Amino acid sequence: MQYKTELHMHTSEVSVCAKLTAPEMAERYIEAGYHTVVVTNHYSPTTADAMGTNWSTDRYLEGYRVMKEYAKGRLTVLLGVELRFSSHNNDYLLYGVTEDFLYAHPDLHLMKLKDFYPLAHENGILVIQAHPFRNGMTVCKTDLLDGIEVFNVNTLAFRNQIALEWAKYFDLIPTTGSDLHSDRTHIGGGLLTDTPIENVEELVRVLKARTATLIRETVTPTGEVESRPIPATLEE
Repeated sequence: MQYKTELHMHTSEVSVCAKLTAPEMAERYIEAGYHTVVVTNHYSPTTADAMGTNWSTDRYLEGYRVMKEYAKGRLTVLLGVELRFSSHNNDYLLYGVTEDFLYAHPDLHLMKLKDFYPLAHENGILVIQAHPFRNGMTVCKTDLLDGIEVFNVNTLAFRNQIALEWAKYFDLIPTTGSDLHSDRTHIGGGLLTDTPIENVEELVRVLKARTATLIRETVTPTGEVESRPIPATLEE
């Protein structure tokens, strides 16, 4: 038996662009056969502005907490973050982040990547650039990244292919994700492992080891699902 872990998804409690609530998202992933989901709601100037005076770490954690409680016993729900700084439009997926870290370091979006990256490493957090070759994204110094998302269901195929080649060339940790916001997107990203991922420490270990198969599923114009898994070591 193998276990599926989603690495990139959003809930409407926090991410203003998401259309499904945490319970609705949980049901979709349970139906899709996932064992674990990493909730990566947007942590950005846009999110903070939308919440106004309600912006706080407690408010940011709401989607994750609601999903974790709702899905208890049926789906493992882990905390992640999709962070955007005020200085540019890049998005960074954080794996290994904890509630304690977020409480100790509020308003991460006001930092800069060059200052945040060493802080992340001090706290065992991986920094992965999400969908790095979409319009508006900026190419980062690779010494400020642990990895990049090489397949994103919501990103055009040629952009994903560039990301895949970039990860190979610079030896970055590759990840894939569905980037799920609504019921109009196919669930087709994440990790496939022989043992279940139950906590953020195990998630970081697996990503660093590059032992998992990366899920890459797309839907054809006729509605058929195509699966072309990517080896996490990128040795094809």
